[in-house]
Amino acid sequence: MDRIQGSMFGLTLGDALGAHVEFRPHGYLVANPVKNLVGGETWGLQQGQFTDDTSMALCLAISLIARQGFVPYDQLVRYKWWYKHGYMSSTGQCFDIGTATKDSILEFEKRQKMFAQQHNIPLNEIDFLSDRALLQVFNVQCSQQGVAGNGALMRLAPVPIFFFRDPLMMPAVIMGLSS
Repeated sequence: MDRIQGSMFGLTLGDALGAHVEFRPHGYLVANPVKNLVGGETWGLQQGQFTDDTSMALCLAISLIARQGFVPYDQLVRYKWWYKHGYMSSTGQCFDIGTATKDSILEFEKRQKMFAQQHNIPLNEIDFLSDRALLQVFNVQCSQQGVAGNGALMRLAPVPIFFFRDPLMMPAVIMGLSS
């Protein structure tokens, strides 16, 4: 349990440590190495607040725990809640989101609305879809082809933590995260 908590704490602390210098050029970081947990600068965050990277990792972790496994639909719902309502954000709102992530979430939301209409599901219930047959036919591949970033890598920690007892499950999950 200590290693699990340490992994998530390390992810969060590392993100909070670097939040005030996010997007700074290499030369700036060499001249101004991060030595302390401070606030301000890039996002104007308070000391210790984390960025979108930790928010999305927490969404993934909670999805894995709540659904007792990898359910991409639930993961996307939680990312949508983060984007729309600040779910799992250190500030209570989504203050930064990558273009590819935003586009994927908006595409997911559009597909949810069409899916709800096609299957007579009330819109206020579409985020809580649990019917396995319906989950299997919902297309969760909402990213553009050829779009790649480092975001999946930054939010990866919950996957090996969750599947440490069954490591053979990880490759399939990791492929699902990055697509």
